[in-house]
Amino acid sequence: MDIDRVVSNVFESIPEYFDDEIVDCLVKNKQLKIERIVSRGHTSPSTGWYDQEHDEWVIVLKGEAIIAFEDDVEVSLKTGDHLSITAHSKHRVKWTHHEKETVWIAVHY
Repeated sequence: MDIDRVVSNVFESIPEYFDDEIVDCLVKNKQLKIERIVSRGHTSPSTGWYDQEHDEWVIVLKGEAIIAFEDDVEVSLKTGDHLSITAHSKHRVKWTHHEKETVWIAVHY
């Protein structure tokens, strides 16, 4: 089968129980990386911030989350909400729902 025509579904292959956040790379090249992230109560370590070299765009396909920024701004995201995060904008995942999964798509460019 031609690899360019393989169809996958971002809601498939999510286990009922998982300890660690699930991060799957869907597409990657020199300019772009697209990830599917599945969280259930997962957060960033409280002692660190993401400080990325590239811009990032995220969308919550299912669930809820709160992104906190170093300047004390917090952004609540629910299903369908998306957010652009510029390079070197220090941020962390403060909260995701504990009882249901949050499914994200993160585009790093």
